[in-house]
Amino acid sequence: MTDGRAAGLGFVLIIHLSSDRLMTTIRAAVFTRPGEPLTIEEFACPRLQTGEALVRVDCCTVCGSDLRSLRGDRAVPVPTILGHEILGTVIDVNDSPPLDLHGEPVVEGDRVTWGVAASCGTCDRCRRGIPQKCRFLFKYGHESTVKHPLGGGLAECCHLRAGTPVIRLNDELSDLEACPASCATATVAAALRIAGDVQDRSVLIFGAGMLGLTATAMAKMQGAVSVIVCDLDPKRLLQALKFGATHTLPWIDDPQEMTSAVHSMAGDDGVDIVLEMSGATSAIEVSPTLLTINGRLVLVGSVAPSGMVPFDPEQIVRRLLRIEGIHNYTPADLASAVDFLTAHHQEFPFESLVERTFALDEVNDAISFAQDTRPCRVAIVPNLK
Repeated sequence: MTDGRAAGLGFVLIIHLSSDRLMTTIRAAVFTRPGEPLTIEEFACPRLQTGEALVRVDCCTVCGSDLRSLRGDRAVPVPTILGHEILGTVIDVNDSPPLDLHGEPVVEGDRVTWGVAASCGTCDRCRRGIPQKCRFLFKYGHESTVKHPLGGGLAECCHLRAGTPVIRLNDELSDLEACPASCATATVAAALRIAGDVQDRSVLIFGAGMLGLTATAMAKMQGAVSVIVCDLDPKRLLQALKFGATHTLPWIDDPQEMTSAVHSMAGDDGVDIVLEMSGATSAIEVSPTLLTINGRLVLVGSVAPSGMVPFDPEQIVRRLLRIEGIHNYTPADLASAVDFLTAHHQEFPFESLVERTFALDEVNDAISFAQDTRPCRVAIVPNLK
């Protein structure tokens, strides 16, 4: 008997034959090596296990780390289906569905996003509260299709594994507003959690891409008294003002001049918090000189090898500075990200940061556009007509 739940999906037909399930194939864009175009391939629909779900991909935004993988700047297993900023509609679960972050069972028809990684929940790292570094981590958009088919967002469907943090999305959020939540927005939520209370504090943000602009808005809404945004691109500095920046600062090569410029905006003592979103070693190197006593530097953008950065450890010690890195995030950070977007999406032009949308068959055009024009994001909408 044909299951009417699949009606209108176009690319997947579900047929029940007693306890067995037969499905047609699902199309996905596969990355095989840097510099080569992605190829559209077909994969069998998965047989779901306990705690798993099949989600129709409604939107996947192309993250900067996807572009780094495509250039060969960072290694990923190949062949793979890239894409980890994803949202979609649940189209299949079994008798043991996953639970969302509020403890409710996920059901067919739910509009959801999910964490960039699935964790086991039982290893020593999970028990220590760092599930994003689980010893048995499954990371969406980073797994070989040989072992884990349909594990990325550049596809018609994504197979959600057990241990994935899943959260329902409010219909008020558009796909383009909500899609970056599962990487950029949640990462920023984690960075600000690590930075500590920003109420009445001064914050300097290096990098005005999706991470930096999101951090600008989030710091502003958390009560930062000043938010300084530094970037090379004048266009992005103008965007920063729309996201709550109190000051913008074009990058200055000379460290002493950069320090003077920041102090002129934040006061002679410097800023309380630096959020380094760009990954530029020059920004990291100058950051300690920009911080006040007991200031905090949170490193976020350094997700590819970039070389050594010299520090004067005496200054770190005497000035009580704290330096921390953040990579991925916890399920609570994802919940914070979605809560933030739901509460404030009308106050900031998040949708405008996704400059163009492309169909799955246009994925190589999307990548070329992203590489050539450097927008904050482009989106793949698999069934775009």
